[in-house]
Amino acid sequence: MEIYGNALGLIETKGLVGSIEAADAMAKAANVRLVGKENVGGGYVTVMVRGDVGAVKAATDAGAAAARRVGELVSVHVIPRPHNELDKILPAEES
Repeated sequence: MEIYGNALGLIETKGLVGSIEAADAMAKAANVRLVGKENVGGGYVTVMVRGDVGAVKAATDAGAAAARRVGELVSVHVIPRPHNELDKILPAEES
């Protein structure tokens, strides 16, 4: 079983404003890479970050607080060491 070294953090919001607020807060709060956003449908948007577990946890805490302030937080989750197979369903990272 292969494990990816970096944690994956996800924040889901209602609408674009909350997702931008969350992404901005996450990028400013910790050393993480914004790896993509996914329009889930029904106005929901999920923003994803990667980095070491501590940084991703700090980033998602900050991002969740920012999205909550504008009333658009739906959910937040951190996967500490996602399996490599997850890469098949995640947006491709740009180099």
